[in-house]
Amino acid sequence: MNRSTRATVSSGSIVAVAMMVMNVATYGFNLAAARLLVPAEFGALTALLSLILIANVVALALQASIARRISVHPDHTAQIVLTASRVALAVSLAVGLAVALSSPVLTPAFSFDSVWAVIWCGAMLVPLTLAGAQLGVAQGTGRWGKLAALYVGNGLGRLFGGVAGVLIEPSATSAMMGLAIGAWLPVLLGAGLLKTSGTGDVHSRRPLVFETVASASTLLAYFAFSNVDALIARGGFEAHDSGLYASGLILTKSTLFLPQFVSVVFFPSLARDSSHRTRLRAASLVAVLGLLVVAGSAVLPQLALILVGGDQYGEVADDLWLFALSGTFLAIVYLLVFDALARRSTGVAVLLWVASATVFSVAWFWSIGIVGLVVTMACVGAVVAALLLAWPLLRPERGHDAAEPAVADDPALPDDSVTGFVPGAADADGDVERH
Repeated sequence: MNRSTRATVSSGSIVAVAMMVMNVATYGFNLAAARLLVPAEFGALTALLSLILIANVVALALQASIARRISVHPDHTAQIVLTASRVALAVSLAVGLAVALSSPVLTPAFSFDSVWAVIWCGAMLVPLTLAGAQLGVAQGTGRWGKLAALYVGNGLGRLFGGVAGVLIEPSATSAMMGLAIGAWLPVLLGAGLLKTSGTGDVHSRRPLVFETVASASTLLAYFAFSNVDALIARGGFEAHDSGLYASGLILTKSTLFLPQFVSVVFFPSLARDSSHRTRLRAASLVAVLGLLVVAGSAVLPQLALILVGGDQYGEVADDLWLFALSGTFLAIVYLLVFDALARRSTGVAVLLWVASATVFSVAWFWSIGIVGLVVTMACVGAVVAALLLAWPLLRPERGHDAAEPAVADDPALPDDSVTGFVPGAADADGDVERH
């Protein structure tokens, strides 16, 4: 193993461990909230967290855009960071304000007790978006230790801030307040990554904004699909059943997050390898890990019940393996979405939006309960995964351009130029940027 390979393995391992710590901390908060909140309040909190996940695609897209530009143009790092800092501040405030202003609409739509729950969601998105820009700078410059610290800070901020909010008052609104405060921890840990002042040449902000929008389109479609059932359960079920479904979603999300390290490790190969062997290997590994959780949930439902909140959610114990199955298919889709981004494939967002509409239509026209909704998600997820596996055969991949114009003259990207990012894969999608 040469020095370059060893360095790649080392940096990938550091970030993979940090992501696991973040996911464990996030799971810890979800488990604590499930035990400290009554089912109705926990159902409301789950819906609020789903809104956060959907709106957070802006942060992920900003992270991807910044990381790509720094990786492709290392000689312009100072100028890119200076431009990114200004864009990040404006975008974070815009996203937070937009969500906060939607509170009069979202509060009655999802039966929240107070508009403050959604307002705190908006407040949380401000530091989350800023942290996304910091992650992009750390990833693009290869500062893997800093990148890992930001991910760990994200998880610990959610764990301690969210639990503190629930302990102050056992309500979804108080939990969101604690989460909004805790979200500033990674921003503080990343202080200095974003330059808020400087005298260097400031590149046009428009290319970065356009690229961020393009990146967000596919990511938004994925997160909307992976969270559509949580929103349906909150808006269409009674409060108690909504809470039961929310407890099952803990297992769904855990199964989804468990194999994320596969995307981290395989993303460089997915971007470079024109064959389909790597994609099939990665998808197979994700499937095996997910099916192990499914089998464990089916054989030991009472143990699985402990992991999702305890006896007060006992009504859903025998159905938890279905939630794990849904999470398995969502994890495969997650991997294949990043595979499509790595290969510069287009049209994936349309497929994911159609999948979301399908789940919503089934729930709207048929009065399905908890089991019906989770089975619908699993079936649609399986179909989407199968289509994405065949996607490179259905839609030819774009070729690599031979040249790259200077960053300062970088035009706005076309709508079908979607950027993908997985932490720990700095130059995974090649050394050229497409226009």
